Amino acid sequence: MRTFQQNLLIALALALCALCAWQWYRETGQRSAIENLNRRVYEKSVTIRDATNSIATLNHQVSEMDAQMTSLRSQAVAYAQTISEQSREISRLRLQSETLTNELAEYKSAVDQLNAKLKEAYEGIQKQNAAVQELVTQRDEFVKKYNDSVKDRNDIVAKYNELAAQVKKLQGQSQQ
Repeated sequence: MRTFQQNLLIALALALCALCAWQWYRETGQRSAIENLNRRVYEKSVTIRDATNSIATLNHQVSEMDAQMTSLRSQAVAYAQTISEQSREISRLRLQSETLTNELAEYKSAVDQLNAKLKEAYEGIQKQNAAVQELVTQRDEFVKKYNDSVKDRNDIVAKYNELAAQVKKLQGQSQQ
C-alpha cells in the first residue's frame, strides 16, 4: 500500500502541479485580458474626455454661432428695411423721372412750335425787309425826282426873279 499511496501522492502532486500550471496559464490570460480591458477603459476615458472637451468647445461655438445668428438676423431685418426704403425711393425717382421726361417732351414740343413760329416770323421779317428795301428804293427815286423837280422850279423861280428884277429895273428906268 505504500506504493499506492506514494503513487497517489505523486499523482496528486502532479495533478496539483498541473492545476497550478493551468491556473497560472489561465491567470496570465486573465491578466492580459484585464490589461487589455484597462487599456480599453483608458482609451475610452481619453475618448470620453476628448469628446467632453469637444462637446464643451462645440457648445461654446454653438452659443457664439447663435449670437452671430441673432446679430445676422437683426442685420437682415435692418437690410430688409433699407432695401424697402430704397425700393420706395427708386419708385419715387422713377415716377419723378417719367414726369420730368414728359415735361421735357412738352418743352421740346413747345420749343419746336416756337422755332416754327420764329421761322415764320423771320420769313415775314425778310419779306418786310425786302418790301422796306423796295420802298426805300422807290422813296429814293421819288426824292430824286422831287429834288429834280424842285431844282427845276428853283431854276424857274430864279429865272422869274431875274426877269422880275429886269422888269423892275426897266420900270425903274422908264419912270425916271
